[in-house]
Amino acid sequence: MSNRIAIIGQKKRIALIAHDHQKPDLLEWVKFNRGTLLQHELYATGTTGKVLEKELGSKITVFESGPLGGDQQIGARIAEGSIDFLIFFWDPLAPLPHDPDVKALLRIAVVWNIPIACNRASADFLISSPLMRQEYPRILTDYESYRQRLQSQ
Repeated sequence: MSNRIAIIGQKKRIALIAHDHQKPDLLEWVKFNRGTLLQHELYATGTTGKVLEKELGSKITVFESGPLGGDQQIGARIAEGSIDFLIFFWDPLAPLPHDPDVKALLRIAVVWNIPIACNRASADFLISSPLMRQEYPRILTDYESYRQRLQSQ
C-alpha cells in the first residue's frame, strides 16, 4: 500500500475522554493546560465534556457517554478526518462493559495515524511539543487498494 499526506492544521481538533476514576486527573490536566487547549477545537464524551465545559468556560462539542456510543462517535469522526488528536485517560484496572468500544477507538486512532495520549505523562509530552503550534503533515496509508480488493470479491 502507498501513502498519502493529510495535514493536521495549526488549530487541532482534540477529543478528550476519561473513564470515571480518571476524570479528576484529566480535569487537573485540563486546568493546567487551559491556555493551550482553548486555542484548539475541543470534543469530549458525555459527563467528561460537561465537566470540562464548566471548567474551561468554553463550548465543547459533547457526544454521548462512552458506554452509550460516545467512543464510537469519536472514532467515526477520526475515520472521517474531523478529529485529529486524542487524549484518552482510560482506566486499565477497571472492568468496563464497553471495553470492545475502547479497543475499537484506539485501533481507529492508530489506523488513521493520529496522536494519542492514554495517560498524563504522554499527554504532557504531546501538548508541550512544538508541533502543537504548527501544521503537521500526517502520513496516512492509502487504503484504496484495500477498498478495491473488497469490492472485487
